[in-house]
Amino acid sequence: MKQEIRFCKSPDGTRIAYAISGSGTPLLRSQQWITHLEHDAESPVWQPMLDELGQRFRLVRFDQRGVGLSDADPADISFDAWVSDLEAVADAAGLERFALLGASQGGAMAVAYAARHPQRVSHLVLLGAYARGWNRRGASAEVLDRAAALERLIEVGWGTQEAMFRQVFTSGFMPGASLEQQQSFNDMMRLSAPARTAVRIFRAFGDIDVEEEARRVACPCLVAHARGDLRVPFDEGRHLAALIPGARFLPLEGPNHILVEREPAWAAFFGAMDAFIPPGGLAGFPQLTTRERDVLDLIARGLDNAQVAARLALAEKTVRNHITRIFDKISVENRSQAIVAARKAGLGVEKPVR
Repeated sequence: MKQEIRFCKSPDGTRIAYAISGSGTPLLRSQQWITHLEHDAESPVWQPMLDELGQRFRLVRFDQRGVGLSDADPADISFDAWVSDLEAVADAAGLERFALLGASQGGAMAVAYAARHPQRVSHLVLLGAYARGWNRRGASAEVLDRAAALERLIEVGWGTQEAMFRQVFTSGFMPGASLEQQQSFNDMMRLSAPARTAVRIFRAFGDIDVEEEARRVACPCLVAHARGDLRVPFDEGRHLAALIPGARFLPLEGPNHILVEREPAWAAFFGAMDAFIPPGGLAGFPQLTTRERDVLDLIARGLDNAQVAARLALAEKTVRNHITRIFDKISVENRSQAIVAARKAGLGVEKPVR
């Protein structure tokens, strides 16, 4: 996988490393823990996922603050800082309108970004994600004790040569992985962040809460979650999908929080993603801008101008101006003709998730 690594600065001055690879429709992957831009492409855990995404999209991904090539041990590790980093990367990469992928805690950041910037996110895909961290779920004393034990394991075992402490995390992330994948992931923990930073990140995960922002997501959304996920309970995926208006929920069969190539959930997820975001974008009407295609797609679904404006966070006057240009560019005289032409090109049709 060929990639270009660049750097940008978050508003507080923290340097964030990001990478661009692949071609086609832009897809920004929200930050995910235990990554390293230099080593991901060689990892038997991350490399298959990156290859799949790179074949379909112009993929932009980054190391979250404190991780990989981004600034280590930053002053602020918090949810708001993570969302600011996501905003900074989107701007630095020149992404005007794009699909957004968020897995695990990266899903919460993606939800917040989509709610705050509805005009920029065309599609939202969430995998093994959650709206509320373990400390925000009304957790039992047993769950809190378990979180405290994991925190202690990070403190004493994250940076050591012995992998037995880190294996506890690996077994929870992907119990169905091969021995090679598990060993690689154990090593990636040491590479990704020092123990002191990993502890701060883990604590911050527990206090995530994007329930209110999830209710404000306006773009099409696909939520996928493994039934046997040991890191994030399946019910948390269902809860997140129920919060997002119109979200499609895809149950995945298997135990892995991080999908493993060749497991049934792998093919199911990418098949659903292909149906949700056609690779290469919308081929019909290349003369239209991305925003004009979005407007035409919603018109073809039967939405009126006010509904289109609300969905895309635009003024109705702006929508009317877009429609005038669309009619001229695709050589139609009225809305009915535009709908017929759009549907023949594959727009305006809800694609089933299988």
